[in-house]
Amino acid sequence: MDFTQAQMRAEKLREQLSYHSRLYYIEDNPEISDYEYDLLSRELRALEKQYPQLDRPDSPTHQVGGQALNTFEKVPHEVPMLSLQDVFDTGEIRAFVSRVQEGMPEALFVVEPKIDGLSVSLEYREGRLVRASTRGDGRVGEDVTGNILSIRSIPHRLSGAPAYLEARGEVYMPRERFLQLCQEQEDAGETPFKNPRNAAAGSLRQKDPRISAGRGLELLVFNLQRIEGKELFSHAESLDYMKSLGLPVNLRYNRFSEAQEIIEEILRIGEERGQFPFDIDGAVVKVDSLLERVRLGATSKFPRWAAAFKYPPEEKETVLEQVEIQVGRTGVLTPTAVFSPVLLAGTTVSRAVLHNQDFINEKQISVGDRIVVRKAGEIIPEVVRVAWHDPRSPVYQIPGRCPSCGENTVADEDGAAIRCLNLHCPAQRLRGLLHFASRDAMDIDGMGPALIKALLEKGLVRSPADFYTLEQGQLSEMERMGEKSAQNILSALERSKGQDLSRLLFALGIRGIGARAAQLIAARFGSMQAVMQADVPTLAAIDTIGEVMAKSVEDFFAVSENREEVERLRELGLNMLSVRQPPSGQLRGFTFVLTGTLPNLTRDEAKQRIEALGGKVSGSVSKKTSYVVAGEEAGSKLKKAQELELPILDEAQLLALLEEKGEEPETEARPEDNE
Repeated sequence: MDFTQAQMRAEKLREQLSYHSRLYYIEDNPEISDYEYDLLSRELRALEKQYPQLDRPDSPTHQVGGQALNTFEKVPHEVPMLSLQDVFDTGEIRAFVSRVQEGMPEALFVVEPKIDGLSVSLEYREGRLVRASTRGDGRVGEDVTGNILSIRSIPHRLSGAPAYLEARGEVYMPRERFLQLCQEQEDAGETPFKNPRNAAAGSLRQKDPRISAGRGLELLVFNLQRIEGKELFSHAESLDYMKSLGLPVNLRYNRFSEAQEIIEEILRIGEERGQFPFDIDGAVVKVDSLLERVRLGATSKFPRWAAAFKYPPEEKETVLEQVEIQVGRTGVLTPTAVFSPVLLAGTTVSRAVLHNQDFINEKQISVGDRIVVRKAGEIIPEVVRVAWHDPRSPVYQIPGRCPSCGENTVADEDGAAIRCLNLHCPAQRLRGLLHFASRDAMDIDGMGPALIKALLEKGLVRSPADFYTLEQGQLSEMERMGEKSAQNILSALERSKGQDLSRLLFALGIRGIGARAAQLIAARFGSMQAVMQADVPTLAAIDTIGEVMAKSVEDFFAVSENREEVERLRELGLNMLSVRQPPSGQLRGFTFVLTGTLPNLTRDEAKQRIEALGGKVSGSVSKKTSYVVAGEEAGSKLKKAQELELPILDEAQLLALLEEKGEEPETEARPEDNE
């Protein structure tokens, strides 16, 4: 390849790497595997080495990880959180060991599995966790302390800890929890995460720590970054010490002195990777001596004392025998490939989700084809490509009628999903009823999955309205259900009749209409009748609703069965009016930032009260912030507010402001509209 060709190829590679890096690190939605990304990066590095004039400071080969998001506050890393140099064959491992031993013949190496998650830093002062941050670009990350504190395995305090300790670890989602989460997302009509790494990253970046807490995240510490008040000499010693303090530590490691022993251990870990509770994408080889690490140093991107061996994804050919269609809670028809069983990553698989018609068309998949399958992230089976096409078979088409109820299906506006809109579709029935009774919807206490399933099996319930026709005798005859329990459920059903219209709209399971959107729609129209008669332009004019959600509402009420169900609910005594009023607007133009723990109000309660008066709640402090509401343990947001000389309120002052509906407290606020 001459220089001109190399220049064109390098530019193309930079575009591809930047694009895929953003999808991976920022959007948590990768299109290619880590292995494929690493090969592209490796090719670009080779071109830059061959032609140094092609090497640029902004090249993806000089960047670590992603970049700090705007969601959380920036955190500069005192010790850079560098990436590792990737290697792909045993010859490169031998070369790495040889380079180290040229100057350090007695060097020992630690080999451990490389957890595929989100890298974070934990900082403890006097044994107390004071800050947790993501890697970001290696030098600046984002503060995720609140979400890290929600992970049960991470201690908030360490017993017998030194004055200061910074540990680096990997946040991951256990495989079992990942599979459960994917099923929950599919049931809710959402796009499931592609692999555990993206699930962990997406969960850790949630603005609400309660969402992170409910995702079942775990963390394992794999490196000591800094320590004050204690002297340690080796990596193995540091792992054992951090374990003794109570930190969850990755203790699957062994020490070796010879390249061949290291290679054998790497291969062993590769064979055992299906047995780990977490996903791994390689094995890490590290120099054990901390002093020798200092002597070896680092490049701008990689430490010279470590290397990561990346395992190639295992792929197998098999025959596609049929395509099954599953119908989710929101009516989405999901095609699933059923193929001749193959052994992948230690388990036998015979099914893989085909996602949607676009996916099938792109890969030109037909029944009878020989397809190539692998496990995405070593867990979820996926169809990679067609190896041989049966010329007699046309590309598979998702049926135009729902396979469960026979109703015509409707394609989403973007064509990605095909769905059944019939509220009485049997396939959607259980999931829809569970959603209707859930806490954030009608909040029918005691109406759980086991009871609803039993009621369906006995034919006592087929739609939400049937809940309100149940009698005590019918309920008390159910398994593990006495007269008192039956009466409690009837009481819960009676209470639910008075729920606000917004709850009922959310409970109906209209595609794309979450709890907040339902509140806005209910406040705007005031009654179910008005909502049912509203057209798309009127609905879309509501702030944050837009045309897609508006069309979804119109499509839902265009189905006669859905309108009939609402009428039944009305006749059974359910409230069809909104007690919520549109924001008064007296705080419109004012932006609030909440930080710390308030004495009485939760953050959600404070946010709702501010928004009820037209105010806006932001996650970051800026010159346009009108008020900062500070509680106990308020952190960097309070400090920044003080630096910018912004008005700072405690809970009492906030309540006074809210109760007076916009009457100013003593401090002078500045609406952002006037900036």
